[in-house]
Amino acid sequence: MNSPLPTLSLLETRVLGVLAEKQRTVPDSYPLTLNALVAGCNQKTSRNPILEVTDAEAQAALDSLKGYSLVSESSGGRSFRYAHNIDGVLRIPSQSIILLTVLMLRGPQTAGELRIACDRMHNFADISAVEGFLEEMAQRPAGALVVKLARLPGARESRWAHLLSGAPAEDAAGAGTGSSAGADVSLGEVAALKANVARLEAELAGLKALVARICSELGIAPGGNDPA
Repeated sequence: MNSPLPTLSLLETRVLGVLAEKQRTVPDSYPLTLNALVAGCNQKTSRNPILEVTDAEAQAALDSLKGYSLVSESSGGRSFRYAHNIDGVLRIPSQSIILLTVLMLRGPQTAGELRIACDRMHNFADISAVEGFLEEMAQRPAGALVVKLARLPGARESRWAHLLSGAPAEDAAGAGTGSSAGADVSLGEVAALKANVARLEAELAGLKALVARICSELGIAPGGNDPA
């Protein structure tokens, strides 16, 4: 891809990660329908943070990703189906796509954790093989896709994070505060809040419109006072 990579939101990386994951774990159901995609986004296992994504939010993320050529849409039966185009845009090996997929779905991981988490999609021979592909993505000439985080106090291994959403806030938090628990909690809480802000704002706007309509029909001012 000639232009720089866009900075993706948490929801966009979740959608992209689910498409890449399901391509390999449930190939008979791939490309995915919107319903299947939403179910994958809202899984309670193998996800960090856990989200509650609506159909409308997932569709908006898909439309955005289609604009970046990272997702394609096709018609299958009575539903539209969606597939990722990570390989076509990023031009990286399938092993790297799998590692990137796990990082998008589960957050920062050590090389050892990544090897275990990737097992259903690819069996890496050893941890050094995982580290080799991570290093390639970190030194990618067209722009780094992953970064090795500063080792947290008491940790035996450093974790890796993807850069599709920009530099991870956890990088600075882990190096500056020395509290791994605080960094992990902050990451999950902030990500979950961001994923729900759009829906809450839409609900608030709808409630305001409803109140205004009711007040208009009753002939009272929105503040609750009868007109003079």
